[in-house]
Amino acid sequence: MKYQKVQKPIDEREKLRKFRELDDAFAQALRQLDDPESDFDIPTGPPVRSLAALEQDDVETKQKEQQQELDHVFNQRFEALLVEYGIDHADLNEMIETLLSCGLWQQDVVPGS
Repeated sequence: MKYQKVQKPIDEREKLRKFRELDDAFAQALRQLDDPESDFDIPTGPPVRSLAALEQDDVETKQKEQQQELDHVFNQRFEALLVEYGIDHADLNEMIETLLSCGLWQQDVVPGS
């Protein structure tokens, strides 16, 4: 058989004394919270954000994901075209530099606009 510790029943006076100790400690903690001069350091969590801010973050995240997907698709199509026409990146770079230097192509201008 295992040893079982038998707890003595706590009498009513002891219960009342413990309750008063807890009540006093709780009251003191509340006074410290209410006192603006208190050095009591209360840990806080992260700042609360509004629902609108959270929704805006969701929209921005979705837009970033969509842009990344579009970039990925563009890169795949671009690489496929280079392979199809047998052009490597060095030749493409040389052609772009030539067009720019001759003034036949302008940087940061969208064709057709």
